[in-house]
Amino acid sequence: MDNEESLSKYILDSEKLEINNFNKKIKVAFLSSFTINGLSESLKVKCSKKQISCNPYVAGYNQYNQEILDKKSGLYSFSPDITFLILDTRSIFGDLFHFPYSVTKSERENFVNQKITEIINLITKFNETSDSKLVITNLSLPHYSPHGIAETKTNYSFHDAIIDFNKKLKEKLLNINSAYVFDFFKFVIKHGENNIFNFQNYLFGDIKISLDYIPYLANEFMPYIISFLGLTKKCIVVDLDNTLWGGIVGEDGFDGIRLGPQPPGNAFIEFQKYLKALSQRGILLAINSKNNFDDAIQVIREHPFMILTESDFSCIKINWNNKASNMQEISKELNIGLDSFVFFDDDPINRELIRESMPEITTPELPHDPSLYSEVIQSLHDFSTFQITSEDTNRGQMYLEQKQRTESQNSISDISEFLKTLNLEIEIKKTNSFTIPRISQLTLKTNQFNLTTKRYQEDQIQKFSEDNDILINCAQIKDKFGDNGITGVFIVKKTNSDEWFLDTFLLSCRVMGREAEKAILYFIINEAKNNNIKRLKAKFIPTKKNKPIENFLPDCQFYEKDGVWIYNLDKPFNMPDFLTLSEE
Repeated sequence: MDNEESLSKYILDSEKLEINNFNKKIKVAFLSSFTINGLSESLKVKCSKKQISCNPYVAGYNQYNQEILDKKSGLYSFSPDITFLILDTRSIFGDLFHFPYSVTKSERENFVNQKITEIINLITKFNETSDSKLVITNLSLPHYSPHGIAETKTNYSFHDAIIDFNKKLKEKLLNINSAYVFDFFKFVIKHGENNIFNFQNYLFGDIKISLDYIPYLANEFMPYIISFLGLTKKCIVVDLDNTLWGGIVGEDGFDGIRLGPQPPGNAFIEFQKYLKALSQRGILLAINSKNNFDDAIQVIREHPFMILTESDFSCIKINWNNKASNMQEISKELNIGLDSFVFFDDDPINRELIRESMPEITTPELPHDPSLYSEVIQSLHDFSTFQITSEDTNRGQMYLEQKQRTESQNSISDISEFLKTLNLEIEIKKTNSFTIPRISQLTLKTNQFNLTTKRYQEDQIQKFSEDNDILINCAQIKDKFGDNGITGVFIVKKTNSDEWFLDTFLLSCRVMGREAEKAILYFIINEAKNNNIKRLKAKFIPTKKNKPIENFLPDCQFYEKDGVWIYNLDKPFNMPDFLTLSEE
């Protein structure tokens, strides 16, 4: 409880907020089967701390059915980006919550199936009417059972029915791109049923989440906000001494650092394991350490209890430069913005240096106790994503391959000669269940080589793919060093019989500078010509970050008229001859 402010503080702070304070904005709706006073205010304040303007809509008490089923409801008029549907076990089970054994085992099973059907029907209706993402809670498992200790000896018991409900809800939502399960079951376990549920509050006001814990629930909703807005961080930069291991290697020596199965060394092993798990799902790791390189790298390469290996780090800066300069170098080498980094350092002076000189970087406070380091990362919610793609899990390897490309490029003075050595292959791929999540992810996260920086969720990409008046594809790019995965996207709107409009055109930063974009444009132009189109139009919407694509259209012979870039298809367009283009 000491890590969270009171609900009254959140309510007071929310009254002082202006919803249009920040560039990042989101509309959030709350539907609930019980009283959730203070939840919207808590989320507003938490969003503001991430420089997000949150505009909430709170449906009336236990009005979620009416709100979803009525096309003219306030919910649909509000047009939320994310909708949270918060249910509780008592509301769903009704009388069976107290009298589950008043019916037979078969009747309990039928009851669960019926409730799942009802909820899926609600979700289907919601998806037919709204483009909002829907996050629905599963059910908590009360410690109470009328059967007491005989509960575990009862076939399809009360507790079994709740667990079955949760399992079936998850299974049903696996194939619904716009709907997600929030694990309320886990939330209650984390904080404790006796803390979450207060009988007095429940009986007097149908409050099924203690007011003290409403801010904690709001905090658990933040990952959905971060993921929706494409604010997921890409890289964790760590110090070494007293961060990845205990002690100072330059003073304590190789054998003197604290890293091993005994305390406090096991705390650092635990932290490394957590970082390793994040790297395996696509979060990049980098080192920024003031140290003697030979001393520090020996620990990384040779210490028997190191969990992280040298190959786990996409960039290593071990030197005596100031850490702000090193961060700039890491950003440059990885080709990702400073706002994509989280910086971990035990030294408060270094943390303050980064906060003052590079406020875009998330620099959390670290406790003195290293056993709490992993908990700090978890509390940030900065690495949240709706879905993990194959490109995510292979990202670390892809950056190592990029390092090889850079080294190869540095050995060749002529860039055109270097590009010829890469054996670049671009495959245009169609939209399907495997590519749609990645396409959406690229629109949400790509900033530099992006014509318009339009952001699209998975369900929007799905609808585009089903529209005959829209051409949407992605590009998988390979070279002799490895497969970069799906790293390009284009969306073309077939405006009329003479014109197509380039709605979206982007490339991931890791394949910039190889002229793959010209091969992709060549494909679009050929498709247009094959459909007897006369003009291809596009817009460039400049931002603070997309300067690398600023000259793309004029360099490709587009001309500007009234703010629109135009390419007449009666003239030839050739892609570089060192590229190989194919279609799936």
